[in-house]
Amino acid sequence: MTLVVDRYELGPVGTNCYVVRAGRDAGEAVVIDPGADAPQIRLELARLRAECAAILITHCHYDHIGAVADLAESTGAPVHVAAGERWVLEHADEVYAVLGVHIRPYADARPVADGDTLRFAEIPFEVVLVPGHSPAHLAYHADGCLFSGDVLFAGGVGRVDLPGGDWATLLASIRLLDERYDPETVVYPGHGSPTTLGTELRGNPFLAELRA
Repeated sequence: MTLVVDRYELGPVGTNCYVVRAGRDAGEAVVIDPGADAPQIRLELARLRAECAAILITHCHYDHIGAVADLAESTGAPVHVAAGERWVLEHADEVYAVLGVHIRPYADARPVADGDTLRFAEIPFEVVLVPGHSPAHLAYHADGCLFSGDVLFAGGVGRVDLPGGDWATLLASIRLLDERYDPETVVYPGHGSPTTLGTELRGNPFLAELRA
């Protein structure tokens, strides 16, 4: 299998939303982190002639969940979220009102946990718990691709000054990824361009502690 990954920068901070298919002619796709603009995502799915088979969420910061409710209701696709952050999705408008951000809550998400395997659109996704940026942050691995959310970026890492963030925990999560996956694993982050795990472990300035 060779995954086809389409990346869309959505919302006010350009959060990456990914549409993942098992091949260019696949009739189903998995959407990861629909942070905003559900109509645009639906148009892209129509352009690709693919139905939304599932919605996967890496973590519940507002810029990653803004379009979840609209996309789930319009496509009928199941939503999967970390058990430890599901409550944020269920009360999103209350949680983020203090920031002046209004997010439609979604109450029917299915909880997933570290070690689970989700199979949608003929793609098996391994669920990996990688906290540090948020308390129950998840990454999803499939076919040499790692959808890392805001844990690891090209040349950067997730911020830890938000509620539930912790530097030592984040570093331990990235160490886990290093131990578990091949250096050539393609990392699809929550912001910015794709990279590889090996590239970041060799040269990312924030990971000097792991190289020491």
